[in-house]
Amino acid sequence: MHIKRNFITRIVKKSISKQPKKKIRTRFPPEPNGYLHLGHAKSIYLNFNIAKKYNGVCTLRFDDTNPKKENIKYIDAIKKDIQWLGLNLYKEPKYTSQYFYKLYKYAIQLIRNNLAYVEELNKKEIKKYRGSLKTPGKNSPFRNRTIEENLLLFKKMKSGIIPEGSMCLRAKINMKSPCMVLRDPVLYRIIFTKHHQTNHEWCIYPMYDFAHCIADALEGITHSLCTLEFQDNRQLYDWILKKLNLNQKPPKQYEFAKLNLEYAVLSKRKLQELIDKKIVQGWEDPRLHTLSGLRNKGYTSNSIKMFCEKIGITKQQNIIELSLLESCIRKDLNMTSPRRMAVINPIKIVIENIPKNHIEYFSAPNHPQIKEMGTRTIMFSQKIYIEKEDFRSTDQSNYKGLILGKKVRLKYACLIKAKKILKNQNNEIAYIVCKYYPEKTKKNKNQKKKYNIIHWISQKSAIPADFQLFDTLFTTKTPEKEKKIIPFYNPQSLIKKKGYIESIIETEIVKHAYQFERIGYFLKKNTHKKHKKYIFNRIVSLKNKYRNFID
Repeated sequence: MHIKRNFITRIVKKSISKQPKKKIRTRFPPEPNGYLHLGHAKSIYLNFNIAKKYNGVCTLRFDDTNPKKENIKYIDAIKKDIQWLGLNLYKEPKYTSQYFYKLYKYAIQLIRNNLAYVEELNKKEIKKYRGSLKTPGKNSPFRNRTIEENLLLFKKMKSGIIPEGSMCLRAKINMKSPCMVLRDPVLYRIIFTKHHQTNHEWCIYPMYDFAHCIADALEGITHSLCTLEFQDNRQLYDWILKKLNLNQKPPKQYEFAKLNLEYAVLSKRKLQELIDKKIVQGWEDPRLHTLSGLRNKGYTSNSIKMFCEKIGITKQQNIIELSLLESCIRKDLNMTSPRRMAVINPIKIVIENIPKNHIEYFSAPNHPQIKEMGTRTIMFSQKIYIEKEDFRSTDQSNYKGLILGKKVRLKYACLIKAKKILKNQNNEIAYIVCKYYPEKTKKNKNQKKKYNIIHWISQKSAIPADFQLFDTLFTTKTPEKEKKIIPFYNPQSLIKKKGYIESIIETEIVKHAYQFERIGYFLKKNTHKKHKKYIFNRIVSLKNKYRNFID
């Protein structure tokens, strides 16, 4: 991936010019409390590629400081996503839990320096004492405990004899600071939950803001890159490193704008809500913009790289149009996806001037621009399927399909004209009787008349298939801004169709996806075990939907 020049590359370049021998070290520190999403991909590519560009090192470090929300399955999923993105780790992943003993010792150091104290106010009381942006906070009644008392209580917290939620350790900074983050933030809390790495060794766990900067310093991180939501936290980041005097040249934090995407939520909390309420089928649901969801839908890692490169790195918060992401996958699939025909909402056509057992064959290119991909043979018979939306009994303005009394071209084949409609007992169309014109199967160069084109499949070679068509999960462009997202759920975000595919698909092995002509790009999933029917996920529709093609 090519990294566009941005304010962070300029910062890194400047630091190298001042210290040519300095080894650039970045890190990607996900919390293992959910799956990675598209916003993480932006951060991953930035951190890994900055290191690669300047011959440095990027570390994957799991910020595993809250065992209540973490799970080993999330760690495995994150590793899988990073591998899928094609990024090689310098070493085995690191864990903040590796530093728990050192973090505990640093907390003791702050207490000894009268820079931390044991708090007994509960969460609601702490919030009340902290004040607001308009009103200063006030000191806790436990703030002036002696150093000896704080040391004793903190050790009791560690020993497991203090009930969960009854005490925590807070930094002693300034309750009247205009920066809310500096109003005596919590550094440690009690959690009696088994940790996926350390089991029951610990019952006190550091907060992210305390552990993160220390882990950066211990690993020699030079550029701690994070999103703008952590901008205020930088003051605490610097305060902790300064007070602990960890490094003569401590790491520096730099912030960039996080990814905001139309019609999508990337907040783990909101994603978890969708999962808990059964709105989606887990983190890998193709309607989600998790990396697993996008991969399951049919997105490629290369398309994600393209997308991250296009949006770039800035400090300006903006909302990225969904069409940009879709254009990246279209571009990536266009030159590699073989063309096939599929009918996802079929209606039957019976050709009246063809004998029942008559069969013809036509040649069709596997790709219109790449001759090397060759051609295939498609069968034509008395009975075929076309799309329901490609037929109207009466003419309509700008309609480009089959109309009673008018001719239309079957793609790669011949002209047909609709003669009459036959309906069933429910007054529904059973099939359409058409006439075909064999003399028109080949285009006449002198022919001035142009006909609309529709796709089709012969009934004799049609293979049953299910199609999953995905739309946006929300009806509003900015669901992230809404406090409640469920009211904006789009019930049409998943539509299932039953139709047919070309028989050649049964026997061929395709690298990734198909382009079903005039419909979109599709990923072949597993077949139904009982019915042996194929399932296809639509990755993305065609840009113009190809509904207005003429010959």
